[in-house]
Amino acid sequence: MCAIANYSVHPSHRMRRLRATNTLRRMVRETDLSVDDFIYPLFVMHGDERRPILSMPGCDQIGLEVLGPEIEEIVELGIPAVILFGLPEEKDELASEAYASDGVVQLAMRTIKELAPELVVVGDVCLCEYTSHGHCGVVVGGEVQNDATLEILARTAVAQAQAGADIVAPSDMMDGRVAAIRTALDEAGFQGTPILAYSAKYASAFYGPFREAADSTPQFGDRRSYQMDPPNAREALRAIERDIAEGADMVMVKPALAYLDVIAKAREITHLPLVAYNVSGEYAMLKAAAANGWIDERRCAMEVLTGIRRAGADLILSYYAKDVARWLREEQG
Repeated sequence: MCAIANYSVHPSHRMRRLRATNTLRRMVRETDLSVDDFIYPLFVMHGDERRPILSMPGCDQIGLEVLGPEIEEIVELGIPAVILFGLPEEKDELASEAYASDGVVQLAMRTIKELAPELVVVGDVCLCEYTSHGHCGVVVGGEVQNDATLEILARTAVAQAQAGADIVAPSDMMDGRVAAIRTALDEAGFQGTPILAYSAKYASAFYGPFREAADSTPQFGDRRSYQMDPPNAREALRAIERDIAEGADMVMVKPALAYLDVIAKAREITHLPLVAYNVSGEYAMLKAAAANGWIDERRCAMEVLTGIRRAGADLILSYYAKDVARWLREEQG
């Protein structure tokens, strides 16, 4: 005859009770992932080609003349927003195509707004893709000049607003750029155009594939004199507070995975929409591991992106946005 179990040593708080079925797990889930949480990055160029980006499987450089099908797919998937990065026909020291009315991003914005007026279009405001030296500002004597760059950034933001940008997003990391852009937008009659500031953008090693995609590798030196030093977290909070004071409507932490603590700290100090950039290197690592059969790509990608949301991000820029939209649709039947 079996002895009567001593229930006093058994757990009274059985947390597994609410993990028993998929429906129960879904009901008590603390962090949801929705297609509405995503902004999809696009690399646009002149012409009628699509060029695969080798280090970013599934992503292409897309010619203006063949942009239509891409936009149709994004809209059909329910993705609410795109952010545009441009590959100009010509580069020069002052990034002229960044602010030209017929610059590649401005032309793309007009095309997208004709095709899908409700799709939110974000303009990345930076100069690295357009400068012959590959840096994010005006270079004099081998040094990036902060204040001389502000005028060009402001002109670029206004040109994008004129072309139909719903949001402008300065990613250059020059001091004072948010105030300069806000002033320029207001003076040009775009008081209603929001600014998404790349407030805490780190000098990260995870940007390599992006530099192939945007053809934006510096021709000399690096960007550590103006992008943030990876060991610093308190500095990120100062930068976020400064950008908010200068007029930012949304703030961003970039990259995401190695900076989840920064996202969480940022969430504590602001009620503004908080954005995180799941950058090219983070995307490429999962793609490479999946291609080798080392991971379940879908589960890992969803886990990573949910972790970014759980850390406090309201929105995520991610090259996985289209995949996530399809996966969520499958889950919903």
